[in-house]
Amino acid sequence: MLDSENKLRFSLSDLEREFSAEAIQTEIVFLAKLLRKKALSRVALLAGNSIEWAVVDIACQEAGICILPLPEFFSESQRRHSINSCAVEAVITDNPELFRSDYQADCEVLSLMGENRLSLCLLKNTTQTPMLPDATGKITFTSGSTGEPKGVCLSHEQLLRQADILSSMIALDAPRHLCVLPLSTLLENVAGIYAPIFAQGQVIIPSQEEMGFKGSALVDSQKLLRIIGSVQPHTMILIPQLLLLLVNAIEQGWECPASLKFVAVGGSKVSVDLWTKAREFGIPVYEGYGLSECVSVVSLNTPYSQKLGSCGKPLSGLTVSFTEGEVMVSGNTMLGYVNEPESWGSKQISTGDLGYLDRDGFLHIDGRKKNLLISSYGRNISPEWIESELLASPLLAEAVLVGDARPFCAALLTPRSSNTRDSDIQALVDRMNLGLPDYARVMAWYRLEKPLQNESRFMTDNGRPRRKTINEAFHVEIDVLYTNVMSDVEVINATQFLAG
Repeated sequence: MLDSENKLRFSLSDLEREFSAEAIQTEIVFLAKLLRKKALSRVALLAGNSIEWAVVDIACQEAGICILPLPEFFSESQRRHSINSCAVEAVITDNPELFRSDYQADCEVLSLMGENRLSLCLLKNTTQTPMLPDATGKITFTSGSTGEPKGVCLSHEQLLRQADILSSMIALDAPRHLCVLPLSTLLENVAGIYAPIFAQGQVIIPSQEEMGFKGSALVDSQKLLRIIGSVQPHTMILIPQLLLLLVNAIEQGWECPASLKFVAVGGSKVSVDLWTKAREFGIPVYEGYGLSECVSVVSLNTPYSQKLGSCGKPLSGLTVSFTEGEVMVSGNTMLGYVNEPESWGSKQISTGDLGYLDRDGFLHIDGRKKNLLISSYGRNISPEWIESELLASPLLAEAVLVGDARPFCAALLTPRSSNTRDSDIQALVDRMNLGLPDYARVMAWYRLEKPLQNESRFMTDNGRPRRKTINEAFHVEIDVLYTNVMSDVEVINATQFLAG
């Protein structure tokens, strides 16, 4: 990645340190030699966001080693499943005790960038031999809707090709990018590290704790707002919940940095109201769409080509088609899944998303095919549609629509503040329902006591609800929503029934 002289004018920094491309390259060469000397072929990376994380990632590219970035919020069983299914030989981590006890690992401190923050742990009790497609350079595990995530296999060449395309599309010289999402998220990895390097920019990587995150949840929004204000970035990548946070903060007096030039938003649908309000407040937001199987990004709006309500035009090298409304992608797509040879070499990816290309070539996503609710009256309803309308309000942090095979729609709602009154939530639902067809109106709702994002089993790393798990966990509450609605037109807050 760093073998061309014209790519060496970038820097990596955190809130205290900054290193030039030459200094980074020196560390990469050192680590690549060390990993080759130990004859490693598959290495996992489990650590928080840091400059060292990026160095390890690129060093594995340079050494031709397959790397498996592990999300910190994975449960112990998900982590073990990922490591064992890939027969990982070593883990580079900032928490070596996990592997000393679970894998009888021999761990040695890695001195990188003058710090001893990471350790190299050689695992002893991994015995499974993985089946991987040829040229697999990175395995990213998608959160999925089940307890066992699936490993998407990608080549280093594919990742760099996608980053180069993104850099060219955004077309910013020497951008200052602030990494907000976990680096184990493929989107932040590719578009947040590689693309700014190709653009000869500066990548700023604070720890997740410094930005107010705990696991995948933001527990102190003021920390994130302060860092954005002090760093004055040109670019960021956000999920819709974080975009809503910025909009709400501006409404309460926070000043949006004038430095911002490009804020990419993806992970789930962005409501038109939220997009419009963000733009009015000076946030240069651009919606995109992608998935790990398509090397993180399929389409993207840019300053040079954008359309409100769309996910932008497909990237060069990708072809988008449709089968019964489902988005199909071919071109620079995954090599296949770990241990699933029947998935290898596929020319086309079935995304599971419903959508269409308009006459100008912009991609529109209507929702998930498998999430499509079909009411007992035979009406098809995309839950993302209604959820995005609810989440356009600053009152709500989370909204999950239910109603499959039911006579009407209901919702599980999490307010942003514990002080929010039920009457205020009801008023919001009433206002939203006025703009919806009768079959899509939320006729009942339940107030969640704890945010779903506090538990990774309920939400994916990019903020999508795990609908099957949520429906199973709250089946009693959902049944109450329907059994206690005595009128087709009466809107019921089921919290009162469960409380009494």
